Formats: sequence, structure tokens, C-alpha cells
Amino acid sequence: MSRFVTFEGGEGSGKSTAMKLIAKRFEDEGQPVVLTREPGGTPIAEEIRNVILDKANTAMDARTEALLYAASRRQHLVEKIWPSLKEGKLVFSDRYLDSSLAYQGGARGLGVDEVLRINMFATEGTFPDLTLLFDIEPELGLARIAANESREVNRLDLEKIGFHHQVRHYFLDLAKRYPERFVIIDASKSLDEVVDTAYKAIKERL
Repeated sequence: MSRFVTFEGGEGSGKSTAMKLIAKRFEDEGQPVVLTREPGGTPIAEEIRNVILDKANTAMDARTEALLYAASRRQHLVEKIWPSLKEGKLVFSDRYLDSSLAYQGGARGLGVDEVLRINMFATEGTFPDLTLLFDIEPELGLARIAANESREVNRLDLEKIGFHHQVRHYFLDLAKRYPERFVIIDASKSLDEVVDTAYKAIKERL
């Protein structure tokens, strides 16, 4: 039974909003859901998040970035994800391991397998049971961010468009690499359609 579900995608894909709406559906059915995010999810991991995403940290080295993500992920697992799964709870995480593979391994050019090795050490091989990839053209996603004044704009949002196209390419490549785990959601559709499709995908696995 799938208990650990991750929500992945490029900037402005709407995954965070969809995740909350899907969680409410499950809760209305009597299934409690633990909602969390990466980087972050626990106090220590959130402190690391602040360092990673601070727009002032333009000098951050790509390997430093990858290691900080892995460190944050480790703490997140230890304090929140593993205990919640052990209690039999359904865990939804806004980003997880695949974001590091797509962003740092792919778009940053560190190598997907190299970043995977770092994260295998950090996570002790913990993969999600199901990963929903909210796929969208980067131009549309970034336009959504620009139109949403309430959304935080972080250091990664400010990367050039070519970087975001690379992220999308590597996410889709990961979906081919792990077809048993990934479900691709067309995030360009209306929010209601996206939520319905993602909800049904999770129900099928449950």
C-alpha cells in the first residue's frame, strides 16, 4: 500500500496548491494526511531551507547546494517522514529526492547518478511509493509566479529560462527511469482537472 506520496514539478506548476486540496479530500473521507515540504518540514530542515533559497546567496557552489538539500532531507526523514510512516499515516511531501536529481544532478550539471549517491547515503535508500510529476512548460509556470503576488520568490525562481527547461527535461527523464513510481500530471490544465487526475492516481495506488 502506498503511504509516502511526493509532489514534484518545475516552478509554478501548481503542485503545492493541488497537494493541499487533495489532502483535504482524503481528510474528508476520514484519512488523516501529514503535509510537509522540502527543503524544510522540520525546524532544523527549515533553517537549512533559508540558507539554500536566500536570494542573497548567489555565490553558493552547486555541490554545496546539493549537500545542503541532502542534509535537510535527512533531518526531515528522521524527525517527520519516518515516524509518520511508522504510525501508518499517509504522508504527502511537496518535493523530495527527485527534485535534487533534476535540479542539481541535471540542470546544475553535477550528474544525476552522483547526486543520487549522496542522497542514498542521506536517506538510506528511502524512495516514495508514488511520485506525481506536475509537468508544465517553464514559461507558463514562471508566468504564474509573476502573477501571484503572495507566492515567495526564491533564488531558484530567478534562474534563466534555459535552466528551467533543463529541470523539466530531467524530471521527464526520471519519469522514464522510474515508470513504476511516477505518474505524469498535465499541470497546464485547470486546477480542478489537475486535482481530480492526481487524486484518482493516488486512490488507484491505495
